[in-house]
Amino acid sequence: MSVVWTQVALAGLWGGFVALERKAFLQAMLSRPLVASTVMGALLNDVPSGLAVGLLLELFFLGTANLGAALPENDTLAATGTSAAAATLTAATGAGSTPAIWSLAVLLFIGLGRVGRRGDRLLEGYTARLARVALSSAEAGNLTRAMRQNLWGMWPHFVLYGALTSLCALAGYFVEPLLEALPPAVVRGLAWAWPAMASVAAAIAAQGSHARRAPLYAALGAAAVTVAVVFVLLQEHR
Repeated sequence: MSVVWTQVALAGLWGGFVALERKAFLQAMLSRPLVASTVMGALLNDVPSGLAVGLLLELFFLGTANLGAALPENDTLAATGTSAAAATLTAATGAGSTPAIWSLAVLLFIGLGRVGRRGDRLLEGYTARLARVALSSAEAGNLTRAMRQNLWGMWPHFVLYGALTSLCALAGYFVEPLLEALPPAVVRGLAWAWPAMASVAAAIAAQGSHARRAPLYAALGAAAVTVAVVFVLLQEHR
């Protein structure tokens, strides 16, 4: 196993950037799981893993989004961390991107959404205090100081989530020996778990729409995704 540190660094930079984009900068939807994961895959030379993870997590978090005052899970960190781990795990195996790798990465790292929510809570107090200080500086006519204080309020998000994403990318290399040690039957099970995960995510997204026939749409969406993914897997094994 040889760690490619440039990939770890790139993962951290992108993870930190989209964390900023999600909270305070630009907000052009780059932090959505589908976009964040796909770009992560492109940066780490593994677009298939990034796209696959992004599609699943986009559906999953689309259906579980919290509204109102409740702080939602950090879907951006879950997306960047999982896709980074999947890409580096693929690089470590040297065998190309596979559904088994995607499934393993999702199972290991999807909990980052809750980790990110805790991080957001920890940073809320700090950023709120800086915002009040910056507002006071602006009211006093010191705009340069106010801008500098606003910038300082952004950096903790970049550093924290960038570091967490880099750790996920690094973890992908260390997971590779575990994947290699798994029996072939377990690896095949992980591969076939991917259609199940995709169908569940599609059902959650449809159910979360609160449409009048949401259960029907959920069932149809799950069935359609399952059929499509199974068809692709069968084509690959011919």
